[in-house]
Amino acid sequence: MTAITDERILHSSPLRRLLGRPELGSVVGAAAVFLFFALAADSFLKTASLSTVLYASSTIGIMAVPVALLMIGGEFDLSAGVMVTSSALVSSMFSYQMTANVWVGVAVSLLVTLAVGAFNGFMITRTKLPSFIVTLGTFLMLTGMNLGFTKLISGTVSTKTIADMEGFPTARDVFASTLTLGGVDFKITILWWFALVALASWILLRTRAGNWIFAVGGNEDAARAVGVPVTRTKIGLYMGVAFGAWIAGQHLLFSYDVVQSGEGVGNELIYIIAAVIGGCLITGGYGSAVGSAVGAFLFGMTSKGIVFAEWNPDWFKFFLGAMLLLATLLNVWVRKRAEATK
Repeated sequence: MTAITDERILHSSPLRRLLGRPELGSVVGAAAVFLFFALAADSFLKTASLSTVLYASSTIGIMAVPVALLMIGGEFDLSAGVMVTSSALVSSMFSYQMTANVWVGVAVSLLVTLAVGAFNGFMITRTKLPSFIVTLGTFLMLTGMNLGFTKLISGTVSTKTIADMEGFPTARDVFASTLTLGGVDFKITILWWFALVALASWILLRTRAGNWIFAVGGNEDAARAVGVPVTRTKIGLYMGVAFGAWIAGQHLLFSYDVVQSGEGVGNELIYIIAAVIGGCLITGGYGSAVGSAVGAFLFGMTSKGIVFAEWNPDWFKFFLGAMLLLATLLNVWVRKRAEATK
C-alpha cells in the first residue's frame, strides 16, 4: 500500500523555515545598517544613543505594527498620520473646554478615534471602493477638521496647555514617562511598542483571527467562500490602526502639553514604509508584526545615526528611500529562494 503524505504535516528544514520568514530581509538590512553606523559614528554604540534610537523607533513602531496587520489583510490607511494628531486634539480640547479630569478626555479620545477607524473599515467593506480612495478622503477630512476645530475653539493653530489640570501627572506617567534602567533613561513608548509587537504576533500566529487576516489579504473572495468574516475582519483591522493612533496621540499630547493642529501629515507614508521594509507586501497576505518592528528600528537607526555621524540630516529621506528599495528587492529575493527550496 502506498503511503499518502499530507504536505501540511511535513517537517520543513530549518533553512526553509528561515527563508520563509517575512522579516528575514529586514533583519539582514538592520544588521548591515547597525554595523555601518557603528563604524561611522563613535557615539552610536553608547547606551544613551541606543535609548535615543529606540525612542525614535518606538514612535514609528507603535503605528507600524497595526499598519502592518492592515497591509497583511490587503488594505492600507492614508489617514493614519493625521489620526494621531486628531486623537491628541480631542483629548486636549475636551479636557480643557469641559474642565474635566484629563482621563475623561483620554477616554473620549479613544472612543472618537476607534469610531474613525470603524468608519474607514465600514466604508471600504460597504462601498467596495479602494482603501486608497476612502482613506485619502478621511485624511483630507481629518486634516481640515484638526485645523478648523482647533482655530474655532482655541483661536490659534495649537491647543491650550492642560498641564495644570487634574489627572495630567498620572496620564503622563502612562503615556510619556521616562524609566531609568542602569543609569540610562528609556521612554515608556518603548514598552508600549514591544507590547503591541507581542500582542500582534500572538494574534497573527496563535489565533483564529490571525488566520482570517492572512486569508482576507491573500484572496478575499476565497476567504469569504470558506466562511471567513471578511467585513468584521477588515473593520477590526482599521480599528486596530485607530487604537495605535490613540496611543501615539496621547504620547504626543502628554509629552509636550500642547498639540499643533498641523502635525502628522506625511507620517502615514513612514508607517507604510516601515511595514514594507519589514516584509509586508502591498498586495496583502504576507508579512509579520516582528518585521514591522525591525522596519521601525531601521528607521530609528537611520534618523539618529545620521545625527551621531554628524552628517547633513537633509540626506535622511534619501537614505530612507534607498532602504525601502533595497529592502523590497531583498524581500523578493528571499521569497523566491524560499519557494525554490520547497
